[in-house]
Amino acid sequence: MLLVEDDDGDAVLVTALLDEVGAPVEVTRARTARDAVEMLPGFDCVLLDLGLPDASGLDGLRRILDRAGQAAVLVLTGHDDEERGIQALAVGAQDYLVKGQVDGSLLLRGIRYAVERRRAEDMHRQLREERLLAQETARLERGLLPSPLLTEKSPVLTSRYRPGQRRMQLGGDFFDAVTGTDGSLHVVIGDVCGHGPDEAALGVCLRIAWRALVLAGQADDQVLSTLQELLIHERHREGIFTTLCMATIAPDQSSAAVYLAGHPSPILIDDAGPRPLPRDRAGLPLGVLTEAKWSALELPLPPGWSLLLYTDGLIEGRIGVGSERLDVEGLVDLVARCDRGNLVGDLASAVERMTVGELDDDLALVVLTDSR
Repeated sequence: MLLVEDDDGDAVLVTALLDEVGAPVEVTRARTARDAVEMLPGFDCVLLDLGLPDASGLDGLRRILDRAGQAAVLVLTGHDDEERGIQALAVGAQDYLVKGQVDGSLLLRGIRYAVERRRAEDMHRQLREERLLAQETARLERGLLPSPLLTEKSPVLTSRYRPGQRRMQLGGDFFDAVTGTDGSLHVVIGDVCGHGPDEAALGVCLRIAWRALVLAGQADDQVLSTLQELLIHERHREGIFTTLCMATIAPDQSSAAVYLAGHPSPILIDDAGPRPLPRDRAGLPLGVLTEAKWSALELPLPPGWSLLLYTDGLIEGRIGVGSERLDVEGLVDLVARCDRGNLVGDLASAVERMTVGELDDDLALVVLTDSR
């Protein structure tokens, strides 16, 4: 305990009262508020005399509270100044005692009460912060994961999103799907680098902008350029980039145009088995070079096709005895062993089951399937 008391007699009395009841309290003394501030934090409790030579009124208490850290603060008042003790509680002290009305047992009980009250206050504060964080996380996740705009003639779309195990590290994985006026299906999946609410908010911004641009009829190659411009203006610091995969499925579902901006290759699944799309048309992530350009991979789609789009959280987990990354090759082997009728569920479960330790990164995957 840190005793902040300028009067030698009162300081000796406090020590004597604690010794009288055998209190297991180690007392360190400071004579002024300035000395106390220099010695803090590092104590479980501060016993503070409000009548210090270098602090008038509640000024000393406020200075102590600013530096107390996790320490409880118990104030001492004079006989005729109990009102100030009540005011001290309003400022942030845990309790007050009146000089001359305290014996050893009451002093020890007051110290213990103040410490426990401080711990309870910290616990309530943490719970409140966690509730607020959970609410904010839920809002951001809803923004990252919209309701796709599909029609009866659209390919079948199934998806899965699993946030990282560390909820404080919400990422910026997002996806969306919109049917164009000509019946083509536009799909996007992206991943803002980094983790946290700023990255998640940027992911929400990019997803909403993508949907608006597609609904406005902007050409696919221009959509990526516009998103990059938006990213550069909206990112909270230099160096933030976004990987992205965008696909447009033709109205007759027989072909697709796929754009890759630094994103993992989608997996095409048909009667010949699963295989990653070639990367010869892949471009840089958004936000790396302002003059970057992207071109489409024109992809014929055989009858009964499925297309798996995903973020790197699906392939960067450590698996097996050697704890090697799953990577695209391992994902292809895993897809071949999954039930195509429940590919999303089987794949997500298999990756979580095989991963060594926790999946810290967000995981998003979208499967499109021929509905003809």
